[in-house]
Amino acid sequence: MSPIHRINPDELSPPRGFSHAVTATGSRLVLLAGQTALDRDGKVIGATLPEQFATALTNLLTALRAAGGSPADLARVTVYATDVADYRAHAPELGRIWQRLAGRDYPAMAVVGAVRLWDEQALVELDGMAVLP
Repeated sequence: MSPIHRINPDELSPPRGFSHAVTATGSRLVLLAGQTALDRDGKVIGATLPEQFATALTNLLTALRAAGGSPADLARVTVYATDVADYRAHAPELGRIWQRLAGRDYPAMAVVGAVRLWDEQALVELDGMAVLP
């Protein structure tokens, strides 16, 4: 049985690409540092938001798997975007990238606008929290 339970009340607008609430009853908490589109050499790769999002999500999931988790264990993800309007414009494509890499189990999520990220070339950063059984 999964330690993650997604809650989406009928009284709220239907969620798209996130869950309104997530409860977690596992025994191990994994806190995931912010990940951008850095390659192994520490260079930002990808010129577009979708390209960078795919790499940043891959990096986040790589850290999660190294800690013994899987995408279904994600309870919360925060996305920091340097251009929220661009993020919204690419939302359908970003959703397809999420589904391809992480599946259809969505954590509680937020998108936060950021003036800039640690690496100046980075357009997006993802951090998260997972609960393992």
